[in-house]
Amino acid sequence: MTRSDEPYILVLYYSRHGATARMAAAIARGVAQESGMRALLRTVPPVSTVCEALADAIPDDGPLYCTEQDLAGCAGLALGSPTRFGNMAAPLKYFIDGTASLWMSGALIDKPAGVFTASGGLHGGQETTLMSMALPLLHHGMIWAGLPYREAGLMTTDAGGTPYGPSHWAGIDNDRAVTAVEEQLCIALGRRLARLATLLRAGAGAR
Repeated sequence: MTRSDEPYILVLYYSRHGATARMAAAIARGVAQESGMRALLRTVPPVSTVCEALADAIPDDGPLYCTEQDLAGCAGLALGSPTRFGNMAAPLKYFIDGTASLWMSGALIDKPAGVFTASGGLHGGQETTLMSMALPLLHHGMIWAGLPYREAGLMTTDAGGTPYGPSHWAGIDNDRAVTAVEEQLCIALGRRLARLATLLRAGAGAR
């Protein structure tokens, strides 16, 4: 099996100031620690609230924009967004809202999924944002994988980190670096998604 044929965990996120992107990179590192699974980093373009905005097909820098085929072909998904009033950011929701054809075909059924977020405030709606991302994934028939409490960081963190998924407290000016504990929880999610995807694929092949 070549690298391009290797099953992958899609790490799909929107990041405005870079905090969510740093978390996505840590999740990708966690995926890479498990053999037989690679990480595919993808993002989505911004949207306009006042007029139709057309983004270039390829961003100037960073990961490529996600396509429906990227999502359909994944073995598992990590979905990330900054917190916007306790909800996922509009660009990510816009992309997810356009995946009805995948829902109709059942392309994502029985694939593991996790969610992650960053917020300016420590109590700025991280958990509700994580839940807002999980809801459409459950509608797609995906298997929601949070973080079990065997991850010691959940009990010791003085910043972000929830059993629903990794989180990061970026600070009101986005000047707080991802802490070692926050980073470790991101890596743990990547590893867990890769392990679960491998097990689920093996089980499906045995049937």
